[in-house]
Amino acid sequence: MKKIAVLQSNYIPWKGYFDIIGMVDEFILYDEVQYTTNDWRNRNRIKTPSGPVWLTIPVLHNRRFGQRIDEARVSDRRWPKKHCQSLLTYYSKAPFFKVLFPSLEAVYASCADEERLSAINRAFLQWVCDALGMVTRIRSSLDYPSDGDRNERLVALCKLAGAGAYLSGPAARQYLDVAMFRENSIAVRWMDYSGYPEYPQLHGPVFRHDVTVLDLLFNVGPEAAWKYIKSPRPDAKRDRVAV
Repeated sequence: MKKIAVLQSNYIPWKGYFDIIGMVDEFILYDEVQYTTNDWRNRNRIKTPSGPVWLTIPVLHNRRFGQRIDEARVSDRRWPKKHCQSLLTYYSKAPFFKVLFPSLEAVYASCADEERLSAINRAFLQWVCDALGMVTRIRSSLDYPSDGDRNERLVALCKLAGAGAYLSGPAARQYLDVAMFRENSIAVRWMDYSGYPEYPQLHGPVFRHDVTVLDLLFNVGPEAAWKYIKSPRPDAKRDRVAV
């Protein structure tokens, strides 16, 4: 039974986001919905000696109500250099930083002239998936044109993608019409974010789960990272994409 998940793109999100990707056969980026400010779409946190610090992609404020995520545009193209410098400052002593940073820096360089937030987010999502060896197919909801309200659209995406199961984050319990999915022969599964183990982490004794997945990768590396996430490791017989 094919399983999919549908989420808005985030900027280098935390490990739980990649667990959802790793637990499904196809991951659909749902960026045709309203862009929300002060959210995870254009920013995420890193850990520093003084506590968590935001890395933020500056986005133009569109006065038109209802700007979509895939309509959001970058307002200052100097952000890649600033973010790279912050990562150098706070993670250069991490065990796997020197191994991973060159290819990550190349992604930052490739995004320097990209103005679309969605495209930037997707580039970094793919880099992390490649680093972890995740083979889940990533697509856009625009690849499956349909209409309807929020629940109807999600059901339609499942049907168009040929999915018999839908994996959702726990926050969607507030609005997801499980009965509608059931009526369309689609099983709903819920992601559980509890119980993540701690890993060796720089900058002080207080452990932080709520930081970008880069913290995990820089501190323990892609191979050991599988000990600290919940999604099943890809079949060893399947080709892994080199970082």
